[in-house]
Amino acid sequence: MYLIRKGLLRICLLALLVGTSGGACSTARTDLRTESVVLDLPSPSLDGGMSLEAAIVRRRSVRAFTSEPLTLEQVGQLLWAAQGITAPNGLRAAPSAGALYPLELYVILPDGLYHYRPDGHRLTRLTAEDMRLAAWEAGLRQDALRAAPAVFLFTAVYARTAERYGDRAPRYVHMEVGHAAQNLSLQAVALGLGSVPIGALEAASLQSALGLSDDHEPLYLLPVGYPSP
Repeated sequence: MYLIRKGLLRICLLALLVGTSGGACSTARTDLRTESVVLDLPSPSLDGGMSLEAAIVRRRSVRAFTSEPLTLEQVGQLLWAAQGITAPNGLRAAPSAGALYPLELYVILPDGLYHYRPDGHRLTRLTAEDMRLAAWEAGLRQDALRAAPAVFLFTAVYARTAERYGDRAPRYVHMEVGHAAQNLSLQAVALGLGSVPIGALEAASLQSALGLSDDHEPLYLLPVGYPSP
């Protein structure tokens, strides 16, 4: 049953990447040629096949990837591990000072740029363009950003934390993005994937290229994919 479900999800994501839709994927609203597409993600798995200790041991920075795309299930699992809601009161997978959650999480796929909405565990498409080249340019042309089938982007809205913590806000926000990025990196390992955290980027350039608002400052890029042999 698991293999059938995984295969279906892979087919659905492939349909997304080429901008087509099919009956098996229709409930996920997969016609990406339509503006303001909202994509409901599969429920995250809470019982993976790899222990936390094994994931820690195996985690390495991976910069070379195959061209194989990620499944919708994998994308959703990675997003959930980084910023997903894990308690009825809205608390998330990564700790946040005062539970203020200043981070916003995006994923760049070949078919477009998506914004993750933890409340509801879904994606909203912001553009149908492949923005990986923009990420590559802003990320000082590091090859991993162009080779990976998925690039995750963390941005920060500092004002959310500064309202309570004032001048200490940047410190707390930077701690938080580290927590979330590590969650994503370890989840990638558990899924048989590789990633590399990239902090060297031109924030203003990326902000402009992706059409982000001025208060959403890019902090961290994580390309993710199947490691190249």
